[in-house]
Amino acid sequence: MIVWVCSFPRSGNTFFRIVLNRLYGVRTSVVYDVDGVAERLGSDLVGFTERPAAIEAMRDSMEVHFVKTHRQRDDQVDEADKAVCLVRDGRDALVSWARLASEADAARFESELRAMILRRGEFGTGSWGRNVLSWLLPSAPHRVVLRYEALAQKPRAAVERVIHTLTPQLRPDAGAQIPSFTELQQADDRFFRRGLNSTHRDELPDELHQLFWAQPDNVTAMQLLGYGTRVDGSQRT
Repeated sequence: MIVWVCSFPRSGNTFFRIVLNRLYGVRTSVVYDVDGVAERLGSDLVGFTERPAAIEAMRDSMEVHFVKTHRQRDDQVDEADKAVCLVRDGRDALVSWARLASEADAARFESELRAMILRRGEFGTGSWGRNVLSWLLPSAPHRVVLRYEALAQKPRAAVERVIHTLTPQLRPDAGAQIPSFTELQQADDRFFRRGLNSTHRDELPDELHQLFWAQPDNVTAMQLLGYGTRVDGSQRT
């Protein structure tokens, strides 16, 4: 059986994988040929394992396989596949991703952010709004939403809720230790950057904030998730 661990980049996917590994001893593979995050942070910290077989074979297996993806839901995903859908305010996710993409040259931050907001494409990661909507619509009980803020505030409770819903046969280790954000920053303070909600308030320029809201899929996804709306040209929520 496959359980997709899906999200737009910088929405808590890596932290979920870390907590899942610590609580349940479950390692995750990725849909990609290479797991760049595991290469950067270390396989043991992330809880990475190579895919043991092709996606179709993993789906047919009696064993549970958790597979990370940042792609939109596509024809590689069966309608009956279970999924953990990690979501975050799109403005925060985009700011964080642009910061990571420009870590070698901070002057590129705004150009990276603009390009990310304007991303198109029916395949791959795509735009934030399109990506989120592909996994959340139509809604299904076997695709469970996990909000970034819930994961950050109470990681054990948040992950246990999701796993109990999707794979109740798994049992958490009551004595498992989950690393604090400070500990994760000590491992890589550029990857684990702020760990906060509403970072767009002091990092997203007004022009790009307006550009974000000018994308119809972003508006639909933000409204669906209840993350607020653009009020006017000078006020943001």
